[in-house]
Amino acid sequence: MATAYQSFNLHTTPEKFYIEACDDGANDVLAIDRVSTEMTLTGRKDVPPSAVTRPISGIMGTIRLVAGMYLIVITKKKKVGDLFGHDVWKAVDFDVISYKKTMLHLTDNQMQDNKTFLSMINNVMTTDGFYFATDYDLTHTLQRLSNTSPDFQEMSLLERADQRFVWNGNLLREFIAQPELHKFAFPVIHGFIVMKFCCINGKIFDWIVISRRSCFRAGVRYYVRGIDSEGHAANFVETEQIVQYNGGKASFVQTRGSMPFFWSQRPNLKYKPRPQISKTTNHLDGFQRHFDSQIITYGKQVILNLVNQKGSEKPLEQAFAKMVSNLASGMIKYIAFDFHKECSRMRWDRLQILVDAVSETQDDYGYFLVDSDGKVLMQQEGTFRSNCMDCLDRTNVIQSLLARRSLQSQLQRLGVLHVGQRIEEQADFEKIYKNAWADNANACAKQYAGTGALKTDFTRTGKRTQWGLVMDGWNSMIRYYKNNFSDGFRQDSIDLFLGNYAVDEADGHTPLHVQKDWKFLTLPIIMVVAFSMCIICLLMAGDTWTETLAYVLFWGTASVSTAAVILFNGNEFVDAPKLVQKEKMD
Repeated sequence: MATAYQSFNLHTTPEKFYIEACDDGANDVLAIDRVSTEMTLTGRKDVPPSAVTRPISGIMGTIRLVAGMYLIVITKKKKVGDLFGHDVWKAVDFDVISYKKTMLHLTDNQMQDNKTFLSMINNVMTTDGFYFATDYDLTHTLQRLSNTSPDFQEMSLLERADQRFVWNGNLLREFIAQPELHKFAFPVIHGFIVMKFCCINGKIFDWIVISRRSCFRAGVRYYVRGIDSEGHAANFVETEQIVQYNGGKASFVQTRGSMPFFWSQRPNLKYKPRPQISKTTNHLDGFQRHFDSQIITYGKQVILNLVNQKGSEKPLEQAFAKMVSNLASGMIKYIAFDFHKECSRMRWDRLQILVDAVSETQDDYGYFLVDSDGKVLMQQEGTFRSNCMDCLDRTNVIQSLLARRSLQSQLQRLGVLHVGQRIEEQADFEKIYKNAWADNANACAKQYAGTGALKTDFTRTGKRTQWGLVMDGWNSMIRYYKNNFSDGFRQDSIDLFLGNYAVDEADGHTPLHVQKDWKFLTLPIIMVVAFSMCIICLLMAGDTWTETLAYVLFWGTASVSTAAVILFNGNEFVDAPKLVQKEKMD
């Protein structure tokens, strides 16, 4: 079975890093030359006694910045749970260590750029949700793992990992190229994992949810939409629900992802920018690539499109439906469900309409089931691919309902639930279930949109509440601010981390320095001054009311006019990414 080392000591000298494997019986030491950057395998005897030593939990990889190479290590981990006897860890703290001993070789501008790049790396790593295992492949579903060959089982974790979900793949390029170093590194996924010991009818079982976020076309809410030329969809997440009882195992897999054609929705200071469908691109080619890949990986597809069927979202729904029709594939079924219209005025019970509509198909697709002897009793023949605009809030609600329906059948087949019993009647487990799916929503939302999810009060309690509406409003305001004024930096951080942008040490100029237009500096100042003067005139009345009114009207008009000009030129005032070329983002 493929395994990597579990614990390490990092020994640092001025010339080299020595990473010592501390597992029982291990004698391997990875030596990294801080000048040549060469990586070699050696033994403990070669570690100088003068080295500064500290324990680390793992290696994320290496990256080149303006100052040269950096080593990124995991310094702290937290156990999430036990998956079939394998420890699953959450990486909770990191360190980024320069190969160079001094920064004297850098100019002031290079120092500042290097500092910015370092803050980008830290921005990604402090985004909660990095998980790993050293002796289990977290990148694959149970069904994919069961359908592999003995040769696959003998591969290292780095070789066999599903590259869609290896978030440190770019950082591990040097390790992957040297097979003898594979035991020193492991794939790290980004997303959400929850593992719970649960009890129904006195029977204790493991219940697990794993959401794997794709690193292909990864990014933030408004700057990454639709698909790229390879057919990779923005915010694509594979979510697997696993249950294990008395040696038997069951798994149900769903996916979510942006509508898979070429569209964008750039921030421009408006609360909800109007989506734009590309008029110059062959949508069907990328669309077909996306679903060809989905069908190969997951089998038949039911698309659950939850966007509004009126207003600015309507053209997207129509385009999606038309492309499915043009593709004319018997493997794909399209269902449009106007989530907001159907559930308006707190009628959340109407979600059952969609669940009932797909119940027969869900039964046909089934789920993956293995008995206690390891015999495969059932394979999942297809998946539900859900999406709304962001593939977050509405999507998670629907996925949690479909997952519960699958779990109902699984627990009955495994002998946990008696005939006629419903999960909804198991109060203790229902609380665990709902909270876990709400936590899943929050994790995915924070990673993509920068805030917790909306509508989690329904996921947690099964009903919509007034307090939930208030919290949704608060989160929406925070999303507005982040999407307009900090997401450009977050997008740059992700692109740097994943290798979509590579720093060239030899190039003295980086795209970080963008000259702002005069409007960016002048207009906000004018607006603030004008608005302040308007308030002052109201508070400090003049000799006559006509004089006061004249001042208020003048300064009020000036502030409103300036605000209108700023809004009209909104795309110049938002925090846009700097590290990717514009055509690459379209």
